[in-house]
Amino acid sequence: MRWYKHLYMGEKAKKKRFTIIQNIRNHRFQPGVHVITPPSCGSNVLDIYPAAVLLTEYYRKKEELLILGIGADYQETLEVAGRIVSDMYRATGGFCTEEFVGRRFGGT
Repeated sequence: MRWYKHLYMGEKAKKKRFTIIQNIRNHRFQPGVHVITPPSCGSNVLDIYPAAVLLTEYYRKKEELLILGIGADYQETLEVAGRIVSDMYRATGGFCTEEFVGRRFGGT
């Protein structure tokens, strides 16, 4: 798992930033926390997962998974995803996550 070098976070998540990130890295359960990643299939703009999904063996082994944003609860995660999409459109004129990540901040 990789972290976006300019990680987007909700206000509540920012207050617990260190704890949330460490718990995800150490595979600890995080009730309510959700992560935002690039899309796993071509028709999506972003994917949102409960952090608990990252505890499964499949995601533990997924080294290429890039976390773009974190929200302390689902509603906050939707707001963070909205910010990402808005910034993406302003920066690229479209909704290509790969182009946005690579162009705006020079990647991960």
